[in-house]
Amino acid sequence: MAALAAISSASLLLAGCSKAEDGNDTDGNGTKAAANAATTGVVNASDKKGGTVTYAMSDVPDSFDPGNTYYAYMYNFSRLYARPLLTFKPAPGEKGNEIVPDLAESKGESSDGGKTWTYKIRQGVKYEDGTEVTSADVKYAVERSNFARDVLSLGPNYFAQFLDGGDKYKGPYKDKSDKGLASIETPDKYTVVFKLKQAFTDFDYLVTAPQTAPVPKAKDTGVDYTKKIVSSGSYKFQSYEEGKSVTLVRNPEWSAKTDPLRKQYPDKIVVNLKVSQATIDKDLMAGTTTVDLAGRGVDTQTQAQLLNSKDEKANTDNTYGGRLVYAAINTKVKPFDNVECRKAVQYAIDKVAVQTAQGGPVRGDIASTVLPPDVIGYEKFDSYATDGNKGDAAKAQEHLKACGQEKGFKTYISARSDRQQEVDAATAIIDSLKKVGINAEMKQYPSGKYFTDYAGVPKFTEKQNIGIIMMQWGADWPTGYGFLNQILNGKAISESGNTNLSQFDNDEVNKLLDEAIQNPDEAARNAAYAEVDKKTMDEAVIVPLTYFKVLLYRSPNATNVVSSAAWSGQYDALNLGSTK
Repeated sequence: MAALAAISSASLLLAGCSKAEDGNDTDGNGTKAAANAATTGVVNASDKKGGTVTYAMSDVPDSFDPGNTYYAYMYNFSRLYARPLLTFKPAPGEKGNEIVPDLAESKGESSDGGKTWTYKIRQGVKYEDGTEVTSADVKYAVERSNFARDVLSLGPNYFAQFLDGGDKYKGPYKDKSDKGLASIETPDKYTVVFKLKQAFTDFDYLVTAPQTAPVPKAKDTGVDYTKKIVSSGSYKFQSYEEGKSVTLVRNPEWSAKTDPLRKQYPDKIVVNLKVSQATIDKDLMAGTTTVDLAGRGVDTQTQAQLLNSKDEKANTDNTYGGRLVYAAINTKVKPFDNVECRKAVQYAIDKVAVQTAQGGPVRGDIASTVLPPDVIGYEKFDSYATDGNKGDAAKAQEHLKACGQEKGFKTYISARSDRQQEVDAATAIIDSLKKVGINAEMKQYPSGKYFTDYAGVPKFTEKQNIGIIMMQWGADWPTGYGFLNQILNGKAISESGNTNLSQFDNDEVNKLLDEAIQNPDEAARNAAYAEVDKKTMDEAVIVPLTYFKVLLYRSPNATNVVSSAAWSGQYDALNLGSTK
């Protein structure tokens, strides 16, 4: 989840003038774009203003509130109306991983050995109501999104973990004073200072999160803020129909003078919710929908249609994007509190069957590690290798015997109901487990509530006896820490919105992560992340299934299309346009 100040992210984005206004799918040189063109360049580059960009999604997002979301696609999309301190360069492929200033004038100034970080925000940035954005609004935004977990339970809790005094602060809804958390200082209207308990070498990455997008305290309505978000970006909310649709229009108070990144190309941005994936795919190909908001790619049936047509395949982008598909084994649900039972699952699963269920190799390579190959810190190894990656029933049964479950047992596995590929993968796992005597029954839940009400609520999973939880995870930012911390650090476990689905709380792993992020030696940090990966696999709490690859369809009417590694291969939302 991150461009050089007034850089030529603009000039890069507009490199060459294509025939986008005629609806031709071209690269920056005006020639017909090929498959994966958006991963290496800008497709349909255009500086023409007007039209409507239409998004669609098969369910609903966790939240449109920039301080209460944790899906990569919402980190990407929310920047249209909420400006974080820093963000990622709107550029294709790995170039998109470069951090650039957004609301802030420059990257952070580090002092006190990496424990203090200072940012100067741009002067003259205005909300949609004409009032000026101040450093106090950034301070408040971080406080509300990290310290009021009983109200805003989604999003990571890094700031709560690392800000000095964060373990005692009760959040702005309970704190009736105007002082707030003392370790976030605002010495003037345009300066915000973060004081940490310990050094945090990735802090510039952390402030790319929408949690740092300003929120005026007087306009905050807690959980209802999503119904009337105050825009600091190039677009504002015209309408919000919960569970149905969202419409954004240009923010008249936005100014290019205070924003080197956004270009405000389309007149309007519409998001249609709860649209079936088959309909989304059909509309993308017809050009009536510009982008699939969730960015998970086309469904299996559409995939076959696209890959069997040379012309249609040319309109696709297939890339990794730093994501892992895995099954989290819940250590708090018996008999998975016993490592031997967890190891039995590791050996039992036929990963080729799972890969096939997801759509084959075009949807990802077989995985054996927690860290994907395109995340810094990755080292190749396989702790539970089986012949052809098809599982080993004999070894699985050896471990079942070692944990006293040689006759097998019953458990439940959860998956997101609106993600057919995830359901199909879970079905393949159920078939594998059944062969060794483990009877797993599936429980399906909607993705919009998966973390707030179901899989992300430890008490719920324990009560429902959900021993295996289907998950797809992308890095918060492209380092080992940005990938591992929120799914493996015991400090990240929360009562709701939890992403450490295994409830894994291992002293050695926690220490490695905590010490690594303080270490200025990059090589040493990366070695620590590889060690965390190996220790995690030794404890068998995560079953890596595939290093996920997304297959996106490039709508013929979309302009300024780039597939960015920063957003897990999704199309960068910042300057996307449409000829319709």
